[in-house]
Amino acid sequence: MHSAAPQLSLFPADDPHADSAHGEVAAGVSIRESARARRLSIKVFPRGKVEVVVPRRTRPADVAEFVAENATWIANARESFAAIHPPEPFKLPKSINLPAIGHVVWVCYLKDNGVKGVRYRHNDDTLTLSGAIGDEKLCVKAIRRWLAVIARQSFQPRLTSLSTLTGISYSRMQIRAQRTCWGSRSSSGTLSLNLCLLFLAPELLRYLMIHELCHGRHMNHSKRFWQLVGRYEPGYRKLDRQLTECWQEVPSWLGIY
Repeated sequence: MHSAAPQLSLFPADDPHADSAHGEVAAGVSIRESARARRLSIKVFPRGKVEVVVPRRTRPADVAEFVAENATWIANARESFAAIHPPEPFKLPKSINLPAIGHVVWVCYLKDNGVKGVRYRHNDDTLTLSGAIGDEKLCVKAIRRWLAVIARQSFQPRLTSLSTLTGISYSRMQIRAQRTCWGSRSSSGTLSLNLCLLFLAPELLRYLMIHELCHGRHMNHSKRFWQLVGRYEPGYRKLDRQLTECWQEVPSWLGIY
């Protein structure tokens, strides 16, 4: 496994080392194994999602017991966040705004009783979902697939341009839907960018790319790292603070935060 630079988190208190999702142990509680975790821990996100980070090879029974023991704490944390961020009712979008690339699409839903899944077709300013559109989860999955394609197509030329500007190379770019970070860079030079960056302002997308490229020179957040970032983005301090709150810009129907 390749080591990675510290990830630029979505939330101020995120664990940057959780590396894969492994289902749910209870309603609304997802489990993630971490190669670096030494004990079980719980994170409650502002919209009420709960993640339990566990060391590898932790027994499911131990995880279930841990969640049960902390049920009261989880409930209290969710109530506290709900007071600040009221729950949003789920509703499939009629339109999708992607500020990072200045693009808005209207979403059209076409039912096809002969199809079990949901397909998407994108044409100019219209995204058409067809098939079993009565299944909301399948619709969201189809939109996520489309977003991943759009992110890959639109992020690649921007990243290439910034790589040329900074003189810092990378081996490849991958698009993911991380729950806990906007982006990361591995020691092998792979840049992982969150597809949810599409919902942020263009200047935040640019800053995130510069941030991760600069980890190609410094795989840490040292003074020298921030000096390098500042060379290409003088306003990085303000932008970095904004990123800790920008999860609110990601639509709740996407089901990530």
